[in-house]
Amino acid sequence: MRSFLSKNPIKSPATAVLTTLVSSSNSFLFQLQRPNWFRSLCNDSAGRSPTESMAIPPSKSAISAIDNEVGLARRFWIKFRRESVFAMYTPFAVALASGNLKIETFRHYVAQDSHFLKAFAHAYELAEECADDDDAKPVISKLRTDILDELKLHDSLVQEWSTDLAKVDVVNSATVKYTDFLLATASGKVEGVKAPGKLATPFERTKVAAYTLGAMTPCMRLYAFLGKEFQELQKDNEDSHPYQKWIDNYTSESFQASAVQTEELLDKLSVSLTGEELDIIEKLYHQAMKLEIEFFTSQPLFQPTVVPLMKEHNPEEDQFMIFSDFDLTCTVVDSSAILAEIAIVTAPKSDQNQLETQLARMSSADLRSTWGVLSRQFTEEYEQCIESILPIEKVDFNYEHLHNALEQLSDFEKKANNRVIESGVLKGINLEDIKKAGERLLLHEGCTAFFKNVVTKENLNANVHILSYCWCGDLIRSAFSARDLHQINVHANEFTFEGSISTGEIVKKLESPIDKVQAFNDIISNSNKDKKSLTVYIGDSVGDLLCLLEADIGIVVGSSSSLRRVGTQFGVSFIPLYPGLVKKQKENVEGGSSCWKGSNGILYTVSSWAEIHAFILGW
Repeated sequence: MRSFLSKNPIKSPATAVLTTLVSSSNSFLFQLQRPNWFRSLCNDSAGRSPTESMAIPPSKSAISAIDNEVGLARRFWIKFRRESVFAMYTPFAVALASGNLKIETFRHYVAQDSHFLKAFAHAYELAEECADDDDAKPVISKLRTDILDELKLHDSLVQEWSTDLAKVDVVNSATVKYTDFLLATASGKVEGVKAPGKLATPFERTKVAAYTLGAMTPCMRLYAFLGKEFQELQKDNEDSHPYQKWIDNYTSESFQASAVQTEELLDKLSVSLTGEELDIIEKLYHQAMKLEIEFFTSQPLFQPTVVPLMKEHNPEEDQFMIFSDFDLTCTVVDSSAILAEIAIVTAPKSDQNQLETQLARMSSADLRSTWGVLSRQFTEEYEQCIESILPIEKVDFNYEHLHNALEQLSDFEKKANNRVIESGVLKGINLEDIKKAGERLLLHEGCTAFFKNVVTKENLNANVHILSYCWCGDLIRSAFSARDLHQINVHANEFTFEGSISTGEIVKKLESPIDKVQAFNDIISNSNKDKKSLTVYIGDSVGDLLCLLEADIGIVVGSSSSLRRVGTQFGVSFIPLYPGLVKKQKENVEGGSSCWKGSNGILYTVSSWAEIHAFILGW
């Protein structure tokens, strides 16, 4: 059971309300004016606050306010943060960060990057010629000088590792693709811009300079970002990093300042551009980010790497199984909130007579009051239950001890569900309303793309299972079916119906952490015994804890305070995924195996589905 969300009675038709409910960040789920008792039901069963558990997306007005305060370059960096994650998770970047990147690969990279930097310097030169602003020209000139200084770094790297760039005369296709794109943009060969030689007005020339900066800025920001990320990983590392000079260059004050200057220059040159022209810059920025990923991906690796996870997957011999929770792991809003609102919105008013053929239902006012009582009781007793199972002092990890403790939580969850059924609040909900709500349900950014890639990727042959406490599996199935994800197996509780109207009863299948882990183990036991299995579980709350630990790889989405609290007290280690992979890469030597083992008390945390996608599937 989870907590419920509600507001003052709604008079709109049910379908219209449902559309607003699950597809708009301005819906009544997110309004600030709520009944007094709402505060007590705004903590979900994982013990999270509203902002922590719901991950509410900002409204359009809020986004506009942010846009007015943040420059164009910063907005693009935030918008395309997914690409920065994929760049960081490339095999090349992970091996470089770990320090065990083979020297042959690094030499090849330095040679390719040298070609790239020469094109970068030339692009700055062309941008300087186009810029009509007297203030912009010296800034661009300074940035070009910085690039030439960076080329001198390459010369020092060449000497240090005895690389003869003259002998590396083959430029790979990814390098050519990026340099051609960059120089074409700097020459004015961009959609919507007049051809070179016809840039008659200062404004047209400045526009080309802006486009050029749009294609260059993401590269500067990405390297500044990666440099800092890699440097942060070295803080607790006593060993010297073989590529420290590379890291030092991109974390230096001068390079970080150059990245900022490039962004400020893009903002300045874009001030007078139209919305259509800004859209062109956005496309150029995005294209540059993708080309950077391709550049990293194209570097030849002469060693085993821990990413992407599926690189060595052989569907003939191996079976890959992905398990995931649903509420707040995949979704932005908890499903109980949706079901509660459907029940309240579609309930009769107190002065309406119900037909004899209808199931007797409470009025909307009584229903809302009952939801409030149930939610309050659940929240209070949940906190008490969590307190009662926690050891006084932190203990060493022992799966059996944790399992025994969570059996007490399981008893509590089942009693709470029984109270919901006995109250009758789930009675009379139309199946069509449930399905429409599922179709419009907001999923976290990147969740749908990840699952689509898993089920459609050739030579992967993966099985995907959703294990959920959701009271109504039809809601989950409709959410995935609406996104053409029919191959996903859903394991959840189910409503019972008379015709298409819910009776208020629940077919209980998954009510507790114990039920979940039992279902998890049953699915694995019934899988193909002739194939080696690799299991990944993705979850966000205490209810997922046992499954997360049983899986070969347990990935925690979000920041549930109760999950961290319970796990930590029972000796579970929560490690951010990227540092965890870099550490594993350090241990991954020639001929070794990046073996993943469950039940070792280690869980990996991520801040987005992009990290999961990049780790498991790669670009």
